[in-house]
Amino acid sequence: MAMRLSHPLRPSSLPQFQFRPKSLSTCKFSIQNRISNSDNSRKLVMEVKEKLEKDQHSLPVGRNGRDDEDMILWFLKDRKFSVEDAVAKLTKAIKWRQEFGVSKLHEESVRIVAGTGKAYVHDFLDVNDRPVLIVVASKHFPAMQDPIEDEKLCVFLIEKALSKLPAGKEQILGIIDLRGFGTENADLKFLTFLVISTN
Repeated sequence: MAMRLSHPLRPSSLPQFQFRPKSLSTCKFSIQNRISNSDNSRKLVMEVKEKLEKDQHSLPVGRNGRDDEDMILWFLKDRKFSVEDAVAKLTKAIKWRQEFGVSKLHEESVRIVAGTGKAYVHDFLDVNDRPVLIVVASKHFPAMQDPIEDEKLCVFLIEKALSKLPAGKEQILGIIDLRGFGTENADLKFLTFLVISTN
């Protein structure tokens, strides 16, 4: 069987492409044992937990702490299941969260800067069941607004979006609306903060 793929605007001088499917006997299947992968992940999570408890016992426990198994698993995945790398990045992240005061952020603490409408979490999930964080860049005026308040709003909204994640999902969608963006909206300092805080 041959199939011609052509486009009406394609110049006729180009050669025709022919597609011939391979026989079914050459198909390859891959089957993963999810139980063993799950057991393996569980062992790695426990290894990270034990390492953190032993080496970083001063770090907080509980949600977003050194014993938060969901967070540990996320960092393991992010570091390609390297225990050492996951421990290092997780330790850095938990310390940053403490220093920044992430757990102290709430709706009222960012009310004024949120009132500008420069960023918000959409009420509904996208078609892939991800929370949506929308940034309207033309409403950001760094010369007239406190950069610390902008950073607090950023972290608060990311936390809010993450709290809306459905079970089994690990991503949020960020939409940056650049309509009406001008030089007065540009903010290299905030962009630097965003890159550093999300890495």
